Amino acid sequence: MIIELNDENYSDFIKNTHKAVFIDFYSPSCGPCQELMNQLPHLDNYFKEDVFITKVDVTKNPKLAKKYEISSVPFCVSISSKDKMLKDFELGHASIDRYIRMIKKAQGKGFFSRLFS
Repeated sequence: MIIELNDENYSDFIKNTHKAVFIDFYSPSCGPCQELMNQLPHLDNYFKEDVFITKVDVTKNPKLAKKYEISSVPFCVSISSKDKMLKDFELGHASIDRYIRMIKKAQGKGFFSRLFS
C-alpha cells in the first residue's frame, strides 16, 4: 500500500515507523512525476511489507517541500528506520533499479553495508 504523507502526519509517521521509508515528492502537473507514480506499485510489490512506500504532493504540503528544500520534482528520498536519517536522494526521474538501491541503502543492505557489517 502506498501511503500519502502530508504536513500534518509526516513527523509522527517518521518518528513511529519501524521500517525504512521511501518518499516520492511530486506535483500532479508534472509529467515525469506521473511516470514515477506508475512505478511506485512495483516498488511496493518488490519490498512487500519490509518498507513503507510513500508520496507527498508538494503543491499541497509547503512545509515538507520547504523542509527538504525542494525546488524541482520528482524528488525522492530514502530514510532509515534506525536513526531516522536521510540515506539517499534522487532528483528527477530515474530507473526503478536506482530506487531499489536507495531503499536497500536505507535498510542497511547497500553495497558498503554488506562489506563493513
